[in-house]
Amino acid sequence: MTHPNPIFCAVDTSDLAQAERLAAQLKGHVYGLKLGLEFFAAHGTHGYRAMAKAGLPIFLDLKLHDIPNTVAGAISSLLPLTPAFMTLHTSGGPAMMRAAADQAAKLGAKRPKLLGVTVLTSLDSKDLASIGQDADVKQQAMRLARLAKDSGLDGIVCSPEEVGSIRSLLGPDFILMVPGIRPSWAADSNRPPLRTADDQKRVMTPQEAMASGASYLVIGRPITEDKNPADAAQRIVTELAA
Repeated sequence: MTHPNPIFCAVDTSDLAQAERLAAQLKGHVYGLKLGLEFFAAHGTHGYRAMAKAGLPIFLDLKLHDIPNTVAGAISSLLPLTPAFMTLHTSGGPAMMRAAADQAAKLGAKRPKLLGVTVLTSLDSKDLASIGQDADVKQQAMRLARLAKDSGLDGIVCSPEEVGSIRSLLGPDFILMVPGIRPSWAADSNRPPLRTADDQKRVMTPQEAMASGASYLVIGRPITEDKNPADAAQRIVTELAA
């Protein structure tokens, strides 16, 4: 399950005016926008609706994680925004994921697709061991991906390194939303370096991720920190088409 333009641009800023300018610039060059916790904490539903005016699908990435009733209630509160995708942590367990899926289903055909977050791309096996999870990253991601599908979710968020294995395990129709994407030219000496620290440890180029079986790509800084965000996004789309 892929899209001709699979890019969701991660809008990770608390500056609403800047975010709106970026959305206007990127229309026609990316598939949609990802709004995360930083943005939503700063601007809430007002900021969400302002960004939705650009007419692009919204991936609302809040990574919900709580007891089943609370997560179901949060889903219910967010449904009027009609995001295309929403996230919750698979580590919340099957009852929590089923409660979320049941709540989302009440919106019918307009419901958001629910994606389970497996292992954050900022974590590696050493990090998992430090919190008492002895499985290596790929094994843990695959275990949680299977649990997400069995619990009624539409797909997962996983790093590029796990895409191929999870695609083989769960088939062609399960959505794989993939962050940790870095175009090869993002580190080109002729282009300005990324201005903020890169905290993702498991990364891959857009072409590699799509070839491995990704459905959508989440790309932030290589687009948003470029002098011309629309040009950067279009360059990725063109390279993928080739």
